[in-house]
Amino acid sequence: MSAPKLLSGGNPQIPKGEGDAPVQAYIAAMPGWKSAVGKALDELITGLIPDLHKAVKWNTPLYGAAAGGWFLAFHCFDRYIKVTFFKGASLNPLPPVGSKQEGVRYVHLHEDERFDAALLKGWILQAAALPGEVM
Repeated sequence: MSAPKLLSGGNPQIPKGEGDAPVQAYIAAMPGWKSAVGKALDELITGLIPDLHKAVKWNTPLYGAAAGGWFLAFHCFDRYIKVTFFKGASLNPLPPVGSKQEGVRYVHLHEDERFDAALLKGWILQAAALPGEVM
């Protein structure tokens, strides 16, 4: 089986699918340093949220909690990984990057910066407790 095609920004093209397998395929196909960060994010989210639901849609891993809907996604860009909190405007403190989409907030993870795991944990726990986005 050939390696997944990398789309704009190095984002892996992974077939749509439900469950952990497509998410792990996406993470394995993330180029360079991004794969290790994707693995660390996935492990952090999986360790924090019971009854976690995972999927890949639109070449993006999605994470949902038992409350229903999706609370988080991430996506590769040239110089960073964009972590999307679908209800990010309800988180405290606010994730740093705003969106044109109402309520959505982002954090960008760069190669040369260590992400603040404690801050990410807080956002993930808060986001998972909110009603998720239905897509």
